[in-house]
Amino acid sequence: MTTSSRGTAPKVPAVLVLEDGRFFRGRAYGAVGETFGEAVFSTGMTGYQETLTDPSYHRQVVVMTAPHVGNTGVNDEDPESGRIWVSGYVVRDPARVPSNWRAKRSLDEELRHQGVVGISGIDTRALTRHLRERGAMRVGIFSGNALPDEGTMLAEVRQTPEMKGADLSAEVATKEAYVVPAIGEKKYTVAAVDLGIKGMTPRRMAERGIEVHVLPATATVEDIYAVAPDGVFFSNGPGDPATADHPVSVMRGVLERGTPLFGICFGNQILGRALGFGTYKLKYGHRGINQPVQDRTTGKVEVTAHNHGFAVDAPTDRVTDTPHGRVEVSHVCLNDDVVEGLRLLDKPAFSVQYHPEAAAGPHDAAYLFDRFVSLMEGQRA
Repeated sequence: MTTSSRGTAPKVPAVLVLEDGRFFRGRAYGAVGETFGEAVFSTGMTGYQETLTDPSYHRQVVVMTAPHVGNTGVNDEDPESGRIWVSGYVVRDPARVPSNWRAKRSLDEELRHQGVVGISGIDTRALTRHLRERGAMRVGIFSGNALPDEGTMLAEVRQTPEMKGADLSAEVATKEAYVVPAIGEKKYTVAAVDLGIKGMTPRRMAERGIEVHVLPATATVEDIYAVAPDGVFFSNGPGDPATADHPVSVMRGVLERGTPLFGICFGNQILGRALGFGTYKLKYGHRGINQPVQDRTTGKVEVTAHNHGFAVDAPTDRVTDTPHGRVEVSHVCLNDDVVEGLRLLDKPAFSVQYHPEAAAGPHDAAYLFDRFVSLMEGQRA
């Protein structure tokens, strides 16, 4: 969906076009060309490398609310995957010169190298307020010295597919299974279904003595149990959970066997569907590294990292009976009461909607990996 040419100049004009007809004019940032996706905003003030390389952002154009982006450049240690996944990138004031001892190149250079079309010099505050009021919507970024007329650009944006109904996890997941070995003594084996997994997730498990077998999104129940897992994990990923019938069916198979189960983000939505709950699209979603969530099992409030545009429709005021036993909402967002976690009371399974691996921070929710280990310990006992 992206066409580009390398070697952008700072004065090349660019236009951001929203599907409702609003235009923002600025300068090209990254590659020159055109790109399309869903316009969303991220409130993180740091961690832009992790954001750009998170597979959950596939087919999304990310607007950074922080005014200055690119200050620390780009290094080779922080990416969450092997490539940038965002469809486009929107910043107000890009750094002119990066400054960090780990930096290998500038963010602008990295975007150009990977062919990611972006725009800078626009009022991202006004754009963010527009998306908060109107909701996430389709968008296009056009850059170059000879741009199409406004009517043509708007028509192109309106012809692109919406995020609702998009089945994307198989597009970003690994095609072949691979193993992340335990760090130190191996204590457990986990089968991790890759729906768009971030690199830090198996690393966090490996730090706890877990050997992680990362499996494709197309993995079956038989594939999962072929590795003799002590636990099963379902990862984050892009797209509409209402389309994810195969992962839902696989998760039901895992629940029937009673194996300890942990899901993150898309994995939380898959668990919700597997238990019989619906899912729905949020108006503008949660994205950033400063979202307050309450763990209702302890009463503690955590500052957490989010990237989701869909949520589970489950009652927060009572325990629900399901075919797999009783379920309660374990976590809620304190901004809007969105369901942020589920916990089964009769089986060793739980999930959260946010990202406890949070490579860029915060680390308030890292205990959830220990909770997963405790479930596996309990199962062995």
